[in-house]
Amino acid sequence: MAKSKSLSKSATASALAEKVDIPKKQAVLFLEELADLAYKEAKNSFTLPGLGKLVLVHRKARMGRNPATGEAIKIPAKKVVKFRVAKACKDAILGPGGGKKKKKAKKR
Repeated sequence: MAKSKSLSKSATASALAEKVDIPKKQAVLFLEELADLAYKEAKNSFTLPGLGKLVLVHRKARMGRNPATGEAIKIPAKKVVKFRVAKACKDAILGPGGGKKKKKAKKR
């Protein structure tokens, strides 16, 4: 399977503009406004139907290790943004079942 490059903002805008028959400038503006809306609404949660949801999550404080010295360090609590992929998106990309391996039945 050949590895493909990810689409740049310009290439994404071009593909959208061609698909919905609008000028590329409008497609770029749409992408920028969608991103701005997502940033503002992510404080609650922002859903892109069919793709997934941006959510703000509180990560608890935890212990970690300094990889250089092996010394234990305390990592403070913080807020992080996560993207939860929608089931429809997983199924469209990975196929039904989400790419899970089936367990072999044991013989008795």
